[in-house]
Amino acid sequence: MGLKIGITGGIGSGKSYVAKVFKALGVPFYDADKEAKELMNTNPAIKSALILEFGKEVYDIDGHLDRAYLASKVFRDKEKLNKLNAIVHPIVIQHGEDWALSQTFPYSLKEAALLFESGSYKKLDYTILVIAPTDIRIARVMQRDIISREEVLDRINKQLPDEEKQKLTDFTIVNDGLTPLLPQILSLHRQFLEGRKA
Repeated sequence: MGLKIGITGGIGSGKSYVAKVFKALGVPFYDADKEAKELMNTNPAIKSALILEFGKEVYDIDGHLDRAYLASKVFRDKEKLNKLNAIVHPIVIQHGEDWALSQTFPYSLKEAALLFESGSYKKLDYTILVIAPTDIRIARVMQRDIISREEVLDRINKQLPDEEKQKLTDFTIVNDGLTPLLPQILSLHRQFLEGRKA
């Protein structure tokens, strides 16, 4: 097992794009958000806990998670959202740990929207935060999701501010459309291949 690197960023920062560049360089890649969705459909411990907390309606007749139903339960209820996260996050974090242990590349990359909020960053060697100015983030998400500026701002305001994340992260990649992106990624890639931090 090599170094375990986490990558995150607020909505519209372009963290997924940056992660894809690392992936294109041959770096083993774990998408925590995608894996969480999969585990919510397949992991017996998660399924039974969700049914206990949110009722049997949380899964449809075929045993698939009813995302709309679950969203309606947690959308404006912070306590319910915290309970959902308490059920899902520990299992996803362990799943990611097991995955990282099986990798043979000098380092592996874990992408997670809630890397700091979930506490999973504590189990990683280093973290990367992708940042972009708020106006650029808003424009990207409005175009991508076809939603209003107010809806994007609402999503941004629900996330941990970049200023707080920067206190916790080891590296920052600026994705503002002006600062060249590839040199920043390649610089970190070289450092991680050598198994060291700058």
